[in-house]
This record gives sequence, structure tokens and C-alpha cells, in this order.
Amino acid sequence: MLEDLITPDICELLDEGKLAEVHEILDSWLPADLAAIVVALPTEKRKTLVATLNPHVAAQVFAYLDPLLQETLIHQLPEPVIGGIVNEMSPDDRTALLEYVAPELRHLLLSLLVPEHFKVAQSLLDYEEGTIGRLMTPEIMAVRQEWTVAHVLDHVRAHGRDSETLNVLYVVDETNTLLDDIRIREFLLAPLDKHVSELMDNRVVALVATDRKQGTIALFKKYDRVALPVVDAMGKLLGIVTVDDVLDVAEERSTQEIQKFGGLEALEEPYVSTPLLQMVRKRATWLVILFVGEMLTATAMGFFEGEIEKAVVLALFVPLIISSGGNSGSQAATLIVRALALGEVTLRDWWMVMRREFLSGAILGGILGSIGVLRIALWSAFSDVYGPHWFLIALTVGISLVGIVLWGSLSGSMLPFLLKRLGLDPATSSAPFVATLVDVTGLIIYFSVAFVILRGTLL
Repeated sequence: MLEDLITPDICELLDEGKLAEVHEILDSWLPADLAAIVVALPTEKRKTLVATLNPHVAAQVFAYLDPLLQETLIHQLPEPVIGGIVNEMSPDDRTALLEYVAPELRHLLLSLLVPEHFKVAQSLLDYEEGTIGRLMTPEIMAVRQEWTVAHVLDHVRAHGRDSETLNVLYVVDETNTLLDDIRIREFLLAPLDKHVSELMDNRVVALVATDRKQGTIALFKKYDRVALPVVDAMGKLLGIVTVDDVLDVAEERSTQEIQKFGGLEALEEPYVSTPLLQMVRKRATWLVILFVGEMLTATAMGFFEGEIEKAVVLALFVPLIISSGGNSGSQAATLIVRALALGEVTLRDWWMVMRREFLSGAILGGILGSIGVLRIALWSAFSDVYGPHWFLIALTVGISLVGIVLWGSLSGSMLPFLLKRLGLDPATSSAPFVATLVDVTGLIIYFSVAFVILRGTLL
């Protein structure tokens, strides 16, 4: 990595106080790459570098840092430096920062804003947490339908620097109601005397500020946009949401789903900044639930204690049996949870999914069952570890694996549908939860099959 090679030079120059040379080296670097340098530097040099950057550049770099590092730097840097940074940040990045920090620090940052930026920041924070209003930026370029193309281009040249993006211009009426959105290329290619109304097709897709932000992901994907306008309940244009913010929402949602699927409650903060006791609490809840569930396994084993005493050899295959069922259930749950998240399947597709998983489970169970039977047959050819009734034991294991893998596939695939139908998050049908469910039922299937096949011989 280039930053790994250049960081030692920067450290030396910072130690010598040669800040002009540091700026000369980093002048051509992109903000994201500068952020990587900031992360790589030791604490004191990191603070020095950020403090000496131009406030506009520092704000861009600051936006690429993770929230924990942002908060750390705020505590370390002088107030004038922090004031310059937060005033230069884009409204959406500034809102994300204000949303993350503690209330007392938020109050300090708000007090450092100039009146114009304070008003914008406060208006965005007034929206409920988790809504589209918290994601948007009001820095947009709006035009009127009676304007000519020449008028629009002059307006863009005069005020374009204040806009978050110029890829799309938004057409509004005298009440600021959104009428249409038009790509800038349409204006660049149209005759100068043509009116905006002649370029309109009145097919505009807009977000509502009070809607939940998770809904933006599907709309951006469906309409292949880099930005979408945001309106209020009356259709008045408020701002835009850009694709970089939507990518952050997608990452946040994916992280929460992965955490839930791993058998814990989703974390509100990054792993390294989550307090230890909070981390324990979020992990302990599911561990206790799963532990209590696994206790049913011991109960099932106790119920079949007599069969185990008569045929101790059956106990040898318990780990094999229950792990196979848990693995197949976890696989199915993973596939269906992700398919539901991506919109590949919906609730009304449950019967189709059940048919597919029935066939898949039967085939997979047949494969594992065949391997189990072959393994017992090979061992029995060279030893008498399974006794004279090895074939019946092999048949028991083989049939049990078919049934347990089939049951695991059906359970793992149907549980996400059930949770979604109840209005719960399908991601909570975690792999450990499915595995625990199938462990208990798998034992019942295994010993029930054994009772039928081995009755009159070992049992």
C-alpha cells in the first residue's frame, strides 16, 4: 500500500515541523487516501496533521473516518479547528456525526456552527432517528419549468457550487412542489432556447422524509440512481439522498443481519466501541436461550436411556446425527434469509420453497446417509466394533440421516417465512437457533428409527 510506504516520511516531517512539505506530499491525494494516512499515524501526529489541513479538505477527510475515531479527534483538537471542520462538512455527513456522539458533545458541536449551518443541522436532527430525513442533504439545484435551457445553465454556473450533486436538476413550481427530475445531460444537449417544460416527462421517483431509511436501498437498486429527491407529505422538495449514504445504510443493515444470524443481538455501535458489559448482555441473551434449548437434548437422551443401555453403539453416532441436521438447517436458513432480504422470494413463495427444500433435503440426506452406511460397512469388514447386527445399525444411521437432513432443510427454510409473517426480522432465525431446534428433534428421529429397525435384535 502506498500509505504504508509514505507514512514514515510523514512522521519524520511532522516531528521536524515541516508542515509545508507534508502538504506538498499529500496535496494530490484523494480525501479517502488521506483518511487512510490519518488512521495509520500515531495519535499525536494524527492530531497535528488534521489540525494543519485546510478546513475544507479536513472536513472531507473527516467524513471518511469511522465514528469512534471522529469522536476521539474531536476531544483532542482545539475548538477552532473542530469548528472549521464541522462547518465545512456536508449536511448529511455532519448529521451522521451529530447522531453518533453523546448529547453533551453534540451540544458543543452545534454551538460551533454558524447560524446558517446550525439551522440546517437542527432541521435534519428534528427528523426521527432511522428516517430518510436524517440521511438527506438540502444542498440541491432546483429550476422552474418556464425557464429556458440558457437560463438553467446560467443558474447552474452561478449557484452550482452550493449543490451536493449536479447529475440531476429538480423542477419545482412556485410552491416548491417537486414536478420532475431531469439529468444534466439533457440540458447540455438541448437547444438554448428550449424550455424546461419541453424536457419534462413527469415521471419522477421521490423519497418521503419521514419514511424509514431501509426503504431507500430497494429504490436506488430498482431505478439505478446516484441520487433521489426527498419530499415532505405534501410533495414539496426538501433535499436529496445520494448513493454513498445508501451504501452506508446497506452496510449497516447487512452488519446487523449478520450479527443476528450469528446468534446475538445487533450492536448499535462498532465492535471496538461497544462497552464490555453491553457486549456481554447482547451475547448472553441468545446464549442462555440456546443453552436452555440444548438442555432439551439431554431430556431427549434421558427419554431414550433404556435404548442406549441396550445398544450403547447407538450413542457413537449421536454427534454425527445432530450435527448433520443442524448444518443442513443452517444452510437452508442462510439461503432463505438472504433471498428474502434481496427480494428474490416473498411470503407467497413459501410453498415453492418448501417443495425445493424437500427435494434438496431428501437428496442431501441420501448422500450423507449413503456415506454413513458405507463407513459402517467398511469398518465392519475389518473389525467387529459394531457387532453381528452391523447392517441394521448402518440402515438405522442411513435412514436417520435422510430424515434428519430433510427435517433440517424444511425447518431452516420455513422458520424465516414464519418470523416474517409474524412481523419479526427473519435474520433472528439464526444458524445457532436452527441448529438447536434440529438437535432436539434429530435425536427423536434417530432413536425412533432405531426402535423400529433394531427392535427384536439390539433393542
